[in-house]
Amino acid sequence: MVTTSKPNALPWLGLSATIIALDQWSKWLALSHLDPHRPVAVVAGFWNWALSYNEGAAFSMLGDASGWQRWLFAALAVAVSAGMAFWLARTPRGDWRTALPFALVIGGALGNLIDRLRLGHVVDFIQWYWRDHYWPTFNVADSAIVVGAVVLIAFGMRNNDGQGRS
Repeated sequence: MVTTSKPNALPWLGLSATIIALDQWSKWLALSHLDPHRPVAVVAGFWNWALSYNEGAAFSMLGDASGWQRWLFAALAVAVSAGMAFWLARTPRGDWRTALPFALVIGGALGNLIDRLRLGHVVDFIQWYWRDHYWPTFNVADSAIVVGAVVLIAFGMRNNDGQGRS
C-alpha cells in the first residue's frame, strides 16, 4: 500500500527567503549611504532615512542591557521561526491565510537574526514622524513581522467569527 502525502506549505519559505534578501540588501544600502543619526528627508514632515542601531527588540526594549539580550532575542528568533516552519510543514499548500503570515514573520525574524549574529545589533533606517512625534526607527524585517502578525490576527479573528476558511 502506497500512501501519498498532501502537498504542504513549505514552498512559502521562498517568500521568507525573499524577505531576508530584501532586508539584507536594504540594510547594506543604508549602511553604505547613510550616516548614523543624520536623517535624510524622503517626504518632508513624515518620512526620513535615518540610520540607527538597535541592540534590543521592538521599541528598543532591553536595548541598554549588558549584552545578554542579543542571545535572548537570537534564541527567540530561532524558536519562533522553527515553530512556524514546523506548522508550515503541516499546513496544506493552498492555505495561504496561514502560510502567508508565517512566511512573513519567519523572513523578518531571520533577517534581524542575521544582523544580531553578524553585527551584534539590528540595523534600522526607516523613520516615520509627524511634527514632534516619532515612530521608532525600523527596517524591512520589522515591517514583515508586523504585517505578518496583523494578517495572522485578522485571519484568525475572521475564522473565529464562524466564517471559516475558504
